[in-house]
Amino acid sequence: MSGDSVATQLTANLVLFCRLLRHAGLPVSTGQVLSLFQALTLVDVGEREQVYHAARSLLVTRREDLPVLDLVFNRFWRAGVGTTMVRARRERRVNEAGLAVQGSFTIASYDAFRARELEREVDVEDRTGAWSATELLRRRTFAEMSPGELDALRRLMQNMSWSAALRRTRRLKRAPSGPTPDLRNAIRRALRTGGIVLELPTRKRRLTERPLVFLADISGSMERHSRVLLQFLHAAIRRRRQVEVFVFGTRLTRLTRQLRVRNVDRAIAAAAGEVVDWAGGTRIGESLHDFNHRWGRRVLRRGAVTVILSDGLDRGDATLLRREMRFLRDRSHRVIWLNPLAGSVDYQPTASGMASAREFVDDLLPAHNFDALESFLTLLQRVPARRPERRSRRPSAEAS
Repeated sequence: MSGDSVATQLTANLVLFCRLLRHAGLPVSTGQVLSLFQALTLVDVGEREQVYHAARSLLVTRREDLPVLDLVFNRFWRAGVGTTMVRARRERRVNEAGLAVQGSFTIASYDAFRARELEREVDVEDRTGAWSATELLRRRTFAEMSPGELDALRRLMQNMSWSAALRRTRRLKRAPSGPTPDLRNAIRRALRTGGIVLELPTRKRRLTERPLVFLADISGSMERHSRVLLQFLHAAIRRRRQVEVFVFGTRLTRLTRQLRVRNVDRAIAAAAGEVVDWAGGTRIGESLHDFNHRWGRRVLRRGAVTVILSDGLDRGDATLLRREMRFLRDRSHRVIWLNPLAGSVDYQPTASGMASAREFVDDLLPAHNFDALESFLTLLQRVPARRPERRSRRPSAEAS
């Protein structure tokens, strides 16, 4: 193999390796990648230890990121000491774990790989103790969290309070001071007293949970938030009864059944195996059109609350997005949009997708840290019974 070919292979391997580190949560800059490439020209790339220490010294700036580097390095460079990186890549192609890393190693499926326990001797949990500071963790943005902090966040999410927003149904139940007389029960009781009605029992409407429908964006711009959002949606399904979960990038996928698995790692692994467009493009309008016409009649019922989790960075047709958002709003009790970018103090909904959809969103909330998600749950517990402004915003007959 010529020198140019080896250099090309080396560059491709290095770019892929650094990309996987970013997907795993390690903040690797372009300057660090270039520095590592220069450093590899000064060491023997056939010696695994030399390559490892070069990467460790140039790519890791925090102690808690060392386990992440070890995990990705061990899975990426599976050849033994003395094997060239070109040969290592060729051997990975016939290795099942290597194919998994190249094909679906994203922030969304990171825990799924840990659950498979391909390398039991590697523990990615941060043991420095810094991540256990709950108050700091609650305010830390998801995109900045290390794998150890993400594990701690998962435990916090499992203990979140999911008190359901309630609605009054048409069904009645017995109540001591209800507004509606229970004549049937009154007659039944009168049979015991010779036909004399001694008391008039009453009834009132039953209360039940509002259905909750999540539409989560898993496109490339949301990749660093995808794993956290899946953990959050898994907690929602486990703690509430009437929950439906859909994800979208360039196409819509229903994940309700996959996320019902009790173990969060296995649930995320099942979800990652079902979705084929992780970290791809974004077509919110087309995805909402698919949802409205295939699933809307089935899941948007009985006062459902629709929650969209997306940064609003859309590449699709803005007119289609507006039309489908209007359709979705008119069939939902309330539409809530959770946007990770809205956590910035100077955020304005000026992105093409967000600007087109904002008119039809009742609540635009941030979703960049744990405190923001808890604020959303607080709002969810007190969803207003009616929206007086909806009728005034309905499109005219000519527009429809």
